[in-house]
Amino acid sequence: MTGGSVERARSFGSAAGRYGEYRPSYPDALPDALEELSGVALDGARVADVGAGTGIATGLLHARGARVVGVEPAAGMAAEFRRRHPRVPLVRGEGDRLPFASGSLDLLAYAQSWHWTDPARSGPEALRVLRPGGALAVWSNDPDVGVEWIAGQQARIEKRFGPGWYVNEHPRSQSGLEFTTRLLRWSRRITIDAHLAKLATHSLFLIGLPGTDEFLDGERERLRALFPGGSVHEHYLVDLRVARVAAQPKRSWT
Repeated sequence: MTGGSVERARSFGSAAGRYGEYRPSYPDALPDALEELSGVALDGARVADVGAGTGIATGLLHARGARVVGVEPAAGMAAEFRRRHPRVPLVRGEGDRLPFASGSLDLLAYAQSWHWTDPARSGPEALRVLRPGGALAVWSNDPDVGVEWIAGQQARIEKRFGPGWYVNEHPRSQSGLEFTTRLLRWSRRITIDAHLAKLATHSLFLIGLPGTDEFLDGERERLRALFPGGSVHEHYLVDLRVARVAAQPKRSWT
């Protein structure tokens, strides 16, 4: 990661409680799509959720019966994870150097966190810790800019703070990891204040750039005029990418 990326990655610890409160979960269709693309049944599977944060994705995997372990480098996020998921194991670590034995996992998951890694290192690490026939799954909740008001807000953010504010970067296929993609649309209805509180948990707003408070105040007034009922319908596009690890070749006894 660049220096700016490191600063943004470290910014979440100060907002761990708000992150857990306001960040969205994932659609009900995600676990089924994950099982279909990975070929891994979640019930009983050995899973690690890397960059687990407050445990939003970890909790979803745990609810499906996975023997999941959260992996989180930031102390503040780890503390919030333990508060919200006291029965789920958590280890401190990062994707470029995973704290697991070789071939020990059925599924390795990155939810909203692959972009904080160096793929040249995290890719080989995934291949190391996954068993033959296991899978690497990377997904993100992206704002659906096919919805007019969301596209408008995204454009205003980029105009004010520059392009690239939304740092989710989708994984690219590399040696041993060929990704298959599934897109899942979903939505939730929340209050305008909750929407803005969610927006404020993104790293751009956490690192203290000049003008962020004024921008959020302006968005509040704009959204109140656009949605006089006081709530917004947030639309998301989950980008799920899964790469299966090749199974061990069968031995020849001839």
